[in-house]
Amino acid sequence: MPTSQSSAGHLLELIRSGQATTRSELQTATGLSRSTVGMRLDQLFRAGWLRNTAGTSTGGRPSARLEFDVCHAAVLVVDLDTTHSRVAVTDLAGTILSERTEPLPVSEGPETVLETVASWMPGLLEATGTEAASVCGIGLSVPGPVDWETGMIIEPPIMPGWSRYPVRATLQEAFTRHMHVRSAPPVLLDNDANLMAYGEQRHHYPHCPALVLVKVSAGIGAGVILSGTPYRGIDGGVGDMGHIRLHDRDDALCTCGSYGCLAAVASGRAIAQELSRAGVPTASAAEAAAHLATGQPDAVRLTREAGQRTGEVLVTVVTFLNPAVLVIAGDMASTPFLTGVRELLYRRAMPRTTAHLTVTTSQLGDRAALMGAAAMVVEHLYSPEIADARLASAGP
Repeated sequence: MPTSQSSAGHLLELIRSGQATTRSELQTATGLSRSTVGMRLDQLFRAGWLRNTAGTSTGGRPSARLEFDVCHAAVLVVDLDTTHSRVAVTDLAGTILSERTEPLPVSEGPETVLETVASWMPGLLEATGTEAASVCGIGLSVPGPVDWETGMIIEPPIMPGWSRYPVRATLQEAFTRHMHVRSAPPVLLDNDANLMAYGEQRHHYPHCPALVLVKVSAGIGAGVILSGTPYRGIDGGVGDMGHIRLHDRDDALCTCGSYGCLAAVASGRAIAQELSRAGVPTASAAEAAAHLATGQPDAVRLTREAGQRTGEVLVTVVTFLNPAVLVIAGDMASTPFLTGVRELLYRRAMPRTTAHLTVTTSQLGDRAALMGAAAMVVEHLYSPEIADARLASAGP
């Protein structure tokens, strides 16, 4: 058996990362002989994971470049939110090939939601001419804490009935039934803020050593990317900043049952409640965002104030983590909210902490979680250890 540093999976990682993209560069990087490199590459070519591209010439015959073939398989990605659900097919670079969004709140429960999103998959695959056998994995984004090791959603405040539900097995069973196949690809799931942060980092800040994304919609959550990898904590609880208590709002009742949580004061749901009290009937965070989009004065004022309250908490987050990029995302991500965050952040944090900090809104918008979910699946399935196991199971 090859060591992990000389296996086909390791060579694939070098090629995908751009560290070595020719046979000679792979020999130099690994110390392997030409014949051994050729043998490893044959495994990857047989699997369909690599393709040759023309290299640049320096006067002689150009050397062929090795490239990860992002079209040899597809990923199904699912983004579950408080009011709607979205399913898409992507290639291995995260490019969305087909997509469907419908009103389908997570509050309808895991059986209904998972069965419904699985029923959309055959049509989406057919629209792209993708066979079920070409789907290498399914990525799922959920608005609650996820234990990465077990794939279980753990005590989510806004997902009744989902805690410790067998999401992976249920979605795989529904996939096989709707696609009329015998087996399903692996299912991976993570918290939506984590995946939104991952999507932003992979597609727009690939060299960023530390990125924080704050999602402000019905609730407030955050995702943290350190050295290109989501940091999840010991059981998926990282980033639950919506339930950090504010010192002066013991009157604000949160959906978690506690008083004074940031989400009870500064989330889209909280802004909607304040708008209704101000005489502007608003039933949800989405309606609050709609008022904001039209420039409704109370919506603008309350959103800016919500940004300030969120900025109070982010002073501690930014001081502790010292990230290079802070992204504001979700329904309430807007100029007023961003302005409020910046006002508090730059006023209260030490100048050194914010000197090299970029504070901005999401560039991927409502597709951030989908693209993060695709990246999660690809990075896992084509990591050296998992790639080698997949190649071994496929046989010669």
